[in-house]
Amino acid sequence: MKKNTTHHEIIEMAWADEISFDAIEFQTGLPEKEVIAIMKVNLKRSSYQLWRKRVYARKSKHSKKNKIE
Repeated sequence: MKKNTTHHEIIEMAWADEISFDAIEFQTGLPEKEVIAIMKVNLKRSSYQLWRKRVYARKSKHSKKNKIE
């Protein structure tokens, strides 16, 4: 993780629908799995579950799903 990026900023980026996991990784150096782990540790259980439901099928969070074939 880059020194000037806090968990609060990572959580904020992860909540934003228009910011993909790839963009988060580019800015912070954290892969998707680490972002998910940060969310799980720092959010209440119900908030984390709500976030995971939203993110799971959202194509905007997964740029690999956005590519036109």
